[in-house]
Amino acid sequence: MINIASYIDHTILKPVTTYIEIKKICEEALEYGFAAVCVPPPLVQRALESLESPSAGAAKLQGDGKTGSRRDEAGDVKVATVIGFPFGYSVLNAKLAETEQALADGADELDVVINLVALKNGDWGYLTREMAAITERVHNRGKIVKVIIESGILQDNEIIRCCEIYAALGVDFLKTSTGYAEKGATLGAVQLMRRHLPAGIRIKASGGIRDYAFARQLIEAGADRLGCSASVTIVAGQPSDKTAAQSPAQPSGKTDY
Repeated sequence: MINIASYIDHTILKPVTTYIEIKKICEEALEYGFAAVCVPPPLVQRALESLESPSAGAAKLQGDGKTGSRRDEAGDVKVATVIGFPFGYSVLNAKLAETEQALADGADELDVVINLVALKNGDWGYLTREMAAITERVHNRGKIVKVIIESGILQDNEIIRCCEIYAALGVDFLKTSTGYAEKGATLGAVQLMRRHLPAGIRIKASGGIRDYAFARQLIEAGADRLGCSASVTIVAGQPSDKTAAQSPAQPSGKTDY
């Protein structure tokens, strides 16, 4: 049986996220063994501190753009944050500034929303230049870049084109959704992405994942990582034996951050 927790980015990206909530999700990530916590950009340092010492999560940060020693207690729990979130139409220089700040603050993984205005106007050249510049900076620091394409508002041919151009750039993950669009992750989108991506490019499914059965289905469809705010509920729903849970209906697409 898969260890569902190891696939999960335990996520909180709501605009009114509190320090207490960051401390809580970091403690949960350590307890359950989630792959990462995904937090708003201003809270990257606080998440790092909470993972280093959960009891210190409420301590005041100095805000000097530096992090201390890597968190010994966190094991493999990474800190992820978002760039150009949630709509993606920030100009490239703004996204580069966000990227540099996130790296300086100590983020391990950056989930970057593509410029959907450019996509819907067929400007694939802009999209290529945008992610090439961001990917270069992230990879030069030895970090991970996940490209959010918002699959729920794209046609299949647009998803396939995204797979082609971002695979050519050598990004680490293609990610389905922000959680802000009407439709989040679907089995069909993940399967389509898997068919059109090389094996070395991983897939992150996110948006509307609220129970173990659907999470398992997404992994079976080809997802390597899951972005979830209902992470603890999902893990709690994992059966203790090999009896398969009944497959749920498709999620409604309700915002999930």
